[in-house]
Amino acid sequence: MKNVCVAVLSLAMLSACASRPESIAASYVSHEKYSANDCAQLSTYLSDARAGLQKVSAMQDSKANMDAATVFLALVPASKLTGDHAADVAKLKGEVEAIETAQIRKGCKAAKIA
Repeated sequence: MKNVCVAVLSLAMLSACASRPESIAASYVSHEKYSANDCAQLSTYLSDARAGLQKVSAMQDSKANMDAATVFLALVPASKLTGDHAADVAKLKGEVEAIETAQIRKGCKAAKIA
């Protein structure tokens, strides 16, 4: 019975850890937000959004690594106390998808290559 309690407690602690960036779903962002922009502007916005996503994903990955270490050492994921960047990752993933959709609708070359 003690082993079952320890297993349930361990599972609960691990499920509370920060998610890896690749497992976070994109938030919905309307491509209409970008419909007034030309292809060059969309390309600039896309590279900015991708750079932001890369930065925030690295920060989220760091939080997930920290959680793994703190759960191992203290049985409490650090992100429960300090928060994580999952919402930012989801938002930026949505922005990237919206910009790519706007590029496709405009018929931009960059969208066809990607």
